[in-house]
Amino acid sequence: MNGAGFVSGFVSILGRPNAGKSTLLNALVGAKLAIVTRTPQTTRTLVQGVLNLPGAQVIFVDTPGIHQPDSFFNQRMMEAVRTALQERDLLVYVADAVRPFGAEDGEAVEVLRAARAPIVLALNKIDRLHDKSALLPLIEQYKLLHGFADYLPISALTGEGLKELRAAIVERLPEGPEYFPPEHLTDQPERFLAAELIREKVMQVTREEVPHAVAVLVDRWEETPRLTRIAATIYVEREGQKGIVIGAGGELLKRAGTAARQEVETLLGRKVFLELFVKVRPHWRDNPQMLAALDWRSMVGGSVAE
Repeated sequence: MNGAGFVSGFVSILGRPNAGKSTLLNALVGAKLAIVTRTPQTTRTLVQGVLNLPGAQVIFVDTPGIHQPDSFFNQRMMEAVRTALQERDLLVYVADAVRPFGAEDGEAVEVLRAARAPIVLALNKIDRLHDKSALLPLIEQYKLLHGFADYLPISALTGEGLKELRAAIVERLPEGPEYFPPEHLTDQPERFLAAELIREKVMQVTREEVPHAVAVLVDRWEETPRLTRIAATIYVEREGQKGIVIGAGGELLKRAGTAARQEVETLLGRKVFLELFVKVRPHWRDNPQMLAALDWRSMVGGSVAE
């Protein structure tokens, strides 16, 4: 235990798809731990990030977007969301302040009723809001749905309001221990982070073509004195999607690989040789074996059986 007055706790970040949860996590901890694209449901599992402040340690947990599941894969994502509601000291619900309030927003807030922890409402993307007075009726709509502990306008992209959000979080945490040493940033293994960066780049270069059908697994990870050699497989569900990922003359795959290699080198702080393969795995989103392999908690090496 640290001295009297030190506070710590676990804080889940929740919200609908594309509300900006992952951007917020990265901004709060000051490091890229969760990949970010314009595609809904980019985050597929729980992502931990630790923020160390004078007198406080906050363990954030980013979550998949709250949605109606239509596949076994999506059901697993919602199971992750429900797990993130339990045994937390505080929740931060991220709402898109630009998107018109609709029935899906009400359904998402309904999911929060299972939580016992206080919930702070973060109204995100105010950098895109020309008239800030529009926040007032939006806040009133959320007040009718739930008694939030606080209502804070923020921009995870520009950083506006994040100082106030951090302060609101810290003041609501209980006195507690320093759960992790100061240098600890996340519990995700490097190979999972690398796979996620590859997936991000593939999603970015293919845009809306194949985003939800893409999965990435690291097949080989070798540390040598001069560089790290990584071989990874990009899985899609149909032959046509394979062609899209590869692109004409392999152009898109090369672009994604180059961008991913550069970010992985930044992550690891050393040179990386990255080798990518593309394979078709029909209906992988309904394959329990494949989904288990994609869970970072089981990512200890090896590839999925063919």
